[in-house]
Amino acid sequence: MTTTTTNHHLSPAFPGRAPWGTANKLRAWQQGAMERYIQEQPRDFLAVATPGAGKTTFALTLASWLLHHHVVQQVTVVAPTEHLKKQWAEAAARIGIKLDPEYSAGPLGREYHGVAVTYAGVGVRPMLHRNRCEQRKTLVILDEIHHAGDSKSWGEACLEAFDPATRRLALTGTPFRSDTNPIPFVAYEEGNDGIRRSSADYTYGYGNALSDGVVRPVIFLSYSGNMRWRTKAGDEIAARLGEPMTKDAVSQAWRTALDPRGEWMPNVLRAADRRLTEVRKSIPDAGALVIASDQESARAYAKLIREITGEGATLVLSDDGGASQRIDDFSHGTDRWMVAVRMVSEGVDVPRLAVGVYATTISTPLFFAQAVGRFVRSRRRGETASVFLPTVPDLLTFANEMEVERDHVLDKPKKGDGEEDPYAEEDKLLAEAERQQDEDTGTDDQLSFEALESDAVFDRVLYNNAEFGMQAHAGSEEEQDYLGIPGLLEPEQVQLLLQKRQARQIAHSRKRPDEEADLLELPAERRPVVTHKELLELRKQLNTLVGAYVHQSGKPHGVIHTELRRVCGGPPSAEATAGQLNERIKKVREWATRMK
Repeated sequence: MTTTTTNHHLSPAFPGRAPWGTANKLRAWQQGAMERYIQEQPRDFLAVATPGAGKTTFALTLASWLLHHHVVQQVTVVAPTEHLKKQWAEAAARIGIKLDPEYSAGPLGREYHGVAVTYAGVGVRPMLHRNRCEQRKTLVILDEIHHAGDSKSWGEACLEAFDPATRRLALTGTPFRSDTNPIPFVAYEEGNDGIRRSSADYTYGYGNALSDGVVRPVIFLSYSGNMRWRTKAGDEIAARLGEPMTKDAVSQAWRTALDPRGEWMPNVLRAADRRLTEVRKSIPDAGALVIASDQESARAYAKLIREITGEGATLVLSDDGGASQRIDDFSHGTDRWMVAVRMVSEGVDVPRLAVGVYATTISTPLFFAQAVGRFVRSRRRGETASVFLPTVPDLLTFANEMEVERDHVLDKPKKGDGEEDPYAEEDKLLAEAERQQDEDTGTDDQLSFEALESDAVFDRVLYNNAEFGMQAHAGSEEEQDYLGIPGLLEPEQVQLLLQKRQARQIAHSRKRPDEEADLLELPAERRPVVTHKELLELRKQLNTLVGAYVHQSGKPHGVIHTELRRVCGGPPSAEATAGQLNERIKKVREWATRMK
């Protein structure tokens, strides 16, 4: 696997004296990937590049080179959606490669160099595409190749259709799946642990793209708040987003927050709109997107946006021709808001999107990475992206791991007797993510609880693997301090400003009498968001360390726990927060090290 951040030099004639006008300056990673491909001339090539890095430009430049040098005679692009296959055809046309996005069967018109189809279309008629590959030397571009593993039938259809292809170029921004369905035409290598993982021929990750100025840095703004709901059994439950609770409770609190009839969504949409106004001071056409779970919620969010801003929002409900046109119109216009159900989460290119609201309960790393990828495409240096999130452990983990490069794991680790399957929850969430969310599924899952009320509290900002801020009420000056960060900043300036904002917020809180503090006033890094299970693990870890220190020091358990409370502060372990438990764990380790 090759990873790049360095500049590569290619001859002035590259690639092949610019057939069809493709000699526009390529980015360093695109040049590097082209060099590697031309040098090795592989039949299969997997390029992994972070969303927004320019996979389409690389692929079409390579297609142009292969056509010009008669390595192939035609091109087939396979994309996840109808909208994306049209987007590919438009991008190809700009450099003189004509792809037919409406192709269904029969001979192709002479004016075309190939076709753009969907994975679903290949699944319906694999032999049609196989025959085309057998008749003429074909380059197959498999866009977002992980989708070929979405169902067994799609994967088998791709293998059947494109096995005879002369060349296959696989592209993805997220080369991992939450299940173990193999991805066609992807090489897997076995690691020392006996587990097979996908192996890319060229990788350009988010961290590299960020340092090269190819993508925008992302500021995540997280909101907690009090939630109240009624369970199927008729019990009323109240909880605060971000506080330790079971996974079921996290899920129901999260769904309560996203209910448009509560106060959480209106407050977060107001905050996001204020952030958009700030960003538009330096990026006048900046747009915002709400990613919704279903059509009903999407319509309700669009209504809220009209009430808040006085302007309508572009509503994208399903992957049809009308939806594609609405996305195109929004992309080329200057309207402020778009609300979409799932389809804008991947591959759709709207470079002016700079502010996002993650208003869906899908919590797989793949979906999250693709959703955030809609906001990171950089048009000029200094642009930042802002994404608003509920304070949910999984989402904050994904936000803090933006720069982590993942591979697709083909084998699940073997689990011992009595062990829970660590992938079970992920498998369930993936199934939910891949279900058609904007259709009635016929299940009574949505009836399992009833959202009663919610409110929103600004919780923290996550940026560059660090967390900033203390809790603040929606609409407060403290919240505005973070929403008002300029839209054009260098990455290091963002970090510096966030540190200053937090220092100012802490200084303000110290001037107020303690009795006026109605919110938990601790810096974000001392308030880690954990599940109930993780909190139990922290308590168990602390008790284990205290037990070891008992033997080392000769002091009783109770004395050590009391001393830890005196030094670190806070209530007894059973009532302590994750941050307080972590501080005590750190302190008892420090004591144990000194005694050695």
